[in-house]
Amino acid sequence: METRLNALINKALLRRPEAIVDITVSLWEKLAVELISLIGDGGFQSVYLRSGVLTAARYPWLVLDSPMRQTDFQFAELRRSLEGRAITEAGDASVVLFGNFIDILTSLIGEHLMTNLLHSAWGDDVFNAK
Repeated sequence: METRLNALINKALLRRPEAIVDITVSLWEKLAVELISLIGDGGFQSVYLRSGVLTAARYPWLVLDSPMRQTDFQFAELRRSLEGRAITEAGDASVVLFGNFIDILTSLIGEHLMTNLLHSAWGDDVFNAK
């Protein structure tokens, strides 16, 4: 059963499949900025890297680095991993990675707050896209 947040992740990531890598990295950068102000660099890194471990069980080629340096949100290893894959495979892995991340945070802070954080990070263009 797909939750509201899972549907939002799919909509956000898969709206332009040909640009999946750029969209994925952009959404991670925006989410990182939003969440680091609340949970700090270490908190974000911990959840991000744990999500990567969970995702790598299904996509062992997915490599995540520790992306946070105070002013550097590049997600370079994630980008390189996704660029080496077919569009559908990169899209599927991106959806699973975000899903794992969102699931972990949702279990800690609840769906309502997580939805508000995503809306703040990703904006109306993602939330109101058809």
